[in-house]
Amino acid sequence: MKFKNIFKNISNMTTENTEIDQEIDEVTLENNANGEQLIIEELSVEEQLTQDLAKEKDKYLRLFAEFENYKRRTTKERIELFKTANQEVLLAMLPVLDDFDRALVEISKSEDELLLKGVELIHEKLKNTLVSKGLEQVEIKAGDVFDADFAEAITQIPAPKMKGKIVDILEKGYKLGDKIIRFPKVVIGQ
Repeated sequence: MKFKNIFKNISNMTTENTEIDQEIDEVTLENNANGEQLIIEELSVEEQLTQDLAKEKDKYLRLFAEFENYKRRTTKERIELFKTANQEVLLAMLPVLDDFDRALVEISKSEDELLLKGVELIHEKLKNTLVSKGLEQVEIKAGDVFDADFAEAITQIPAPKMKGKIVDILEKGYKLGDKIIRFPKVVIGQ
């Protein structure tokens, strides 16, 4: 019932607009006869509603696209946060891992097999725990070409055959996911 009333109102408006358009056309013809140009652009109700609908649809689509971009961005940020949430704890544990590496080297020089085996077990357990949390060692070895994006040069020594290459690794580097959290410290040839 409401729709019938709306359509009646629209058709009445259309009829009134047609009468107004005829009056405007007569006035325009008289003014053009006098040498004046009068341009009147009157939109019908249907055209006006169509334009308003198009504007609102455009606003809706833009708002929807903006919201989708927001969702994607926050999801990506949340994933990155989860990946690097352990970063501070892992960074604090790296010196302990380094100490274990040095201890293993020194204990292996002694004759005590049981002590060496016990320290190796603890070292492996710590290392496996850190790896399960996402820690990876940066793979770099002596003889590789030095790349400042993956290693930090501490010093250079004269080595004609190793110019621009890694001579020694002073400290291991580690990464969490794709992000390097500690660069390996190396000596390069000059």
